[in-house]
Amino acid sequence: MSLYRIHGGLVLAVPPRASASGAVRPCPLPPRLYLPLVDERGALLHCRTAVGKHVRRGEPLALGADEAATALPAPAAGRIVAIEPRTLARADGAEAPHLVLEPQAGDEAAPLPPLRDWRDADPALLRRRLAEAGLIGLGGAGFPTARKLARGAATLIVNGAECEPYITCDEALLRERAAEVVAGAEILARTAGADTIVLALEDRMYAAADAVRAALADDSAIRLELVPTVYPQGGERQLIELLCGREVPSGGWPADIGIVVHNVATAAAAWRAVVQGEALTTRLVSLGGRGVREPGVFEVRLGTPVEALVAAGGGYTPDAARLIVGGPLMGSALPHDGVALTRTSNAVLVLGSEDLRTPAPELPCIRCGDCADACPARLQPQELLRRLRGGDDAGAAALGLADCIECGCCAVACPSQIPLVQHYRDAKSRLATAAAQRARADLARTRFLARNQRLAREQAEKVARVAARREALAQEQSTASAAAAAGEAAPAAASRMDKSAVLAAIARGKAKRTQNAAPPPREDEA
Repeated sequence: MSLYRIHGGLVLAVPPRASASGAVRPCPLPPRLYLPLVDERGALLHCRTAVGKHVRRGEPLALGADEAATALPAPAAGRIVAIEPRTLARADGAEAPHLVLEPQAGDEAAPLPPLRDWRDADPALLRRRLAEAGLIGLGGAGFPTARKLARGAATLIVNGAECEPYITCDEALLRERAAEVVAGAEILARTAGADTIVLALEDRMYAAADAVRAALADDSAIRLELVPTVYPQGGERQLIELLCGREVPSGGWPADIGIVVHNVATAAAAWRAVVQGEALTTRLVSLGGRGVREPGVFEVRLGTPVEALVAAGGGYTPDAARLIVGGPLMGSALPHDGVALTRTSNAVLVLGSEDLRTPAPELPCIRCGDCADACPARLQPQELLRRLRGGDDAGAAALGLADCIECGCCAVACPSQIPLVQHYRDAKSRLATAAAQRARADLARTRFLARNQRLAREQAEKVARVAARREALAQEQSTASAAAAAGEAAPAAASRMDKSAVLAAIARGKAKRTQNAAPPPREDEA
């Protein structure tokens, strides 16, 4: 199948110490695991445990606020020893409450019965299992998998295209566990009702492609596509355009055009959740950069601090200068290595001093258009910048600011060294804050109007009740008066009736006495 062309993008050099080679290594279990009680969008989770409680591996510690109530599974058996605020793996250094779990020997797992007959299972049952197992998008966005599959789709794209340097965990997964990815893709397709499955890999992933071909064998239900290694080819919308020649509407979702995209790691986790009955407690994480001694791909328990992962990679080199979670273009710089790795942490990058070149001074925009040529979202970055510098956030939003995927291509291409992405991120934050304030104001207004309506309704009901009581009282008084009047007339009539009866009785008595006093008739008269 021929591929379609997409707009923009960059061809990036692969760093000399990338972690693509070598087998996946286990990261030792640290003495404590830290699990944030917020989801990837910052919403608080509903905690289902307490300090001092012993938990089993895979047991739900918290539930998400999404419709599917996606669980946060315990990554190890142990005891909850604290709930404390800690730094999140975000660029702004925000804090959130974390569960602190001390792993214990045995690592007993909570029961999650395998669904061996998943091919005939109801999609709703499969979605429920994925939510129970804690599955979210493992490619970085962290959208709940069950919710993403709920709308259904005709086409499933399984994304194995890692186009940002240093991120090699998906390539390692495909190289070593291709059969799990293939089986998981079929499970996701069954859940979404998709009849077309496309597995996309970068064209430089030779060993991974061979492993996938071997896993597919004669299975024609899944089509393997090798895509050019152009950043950010692995972006959801860019991959859809490349493979299907269709654009996701601005402000819309891939499901709006009948397509759903899932990362290869999500597919493998779906297979383990459904067929093996295993909750999501580990993930593969790339460790790379000049600042770490032994780069590689590690299987890490969720909640592991970055410092434990770096220690598994031989520790820092003397040249270590900066710590980033994610890739060099879209990742977030960390303030320290005590930050915990989460379900969306696909890479840890330790930059050396050679990588931190002193940035050139920012120059005025010359409106050359290089940023627009590089933008994969077909935006006009220079126009967005002009609006934002003029304080017109709404104007920038009207030009499609929300469609910016913050890939950084525009900033790399800019000859004036303008940090365009930072301007866009700041503007998005301002717009989100303003939207949240409007939402709170609308909610307060709705509550105020509802309160006034309730008070008016209660007052009207009270007036109606008083009027009803008055009417009932008046009716009772009228009835009582009528009864009293009837009661006075009845004795008089009875008295008259009694007197007549007495007189009649007297008259009868007199007549009887008179009759008895008369002499009997003689015989001759008879």
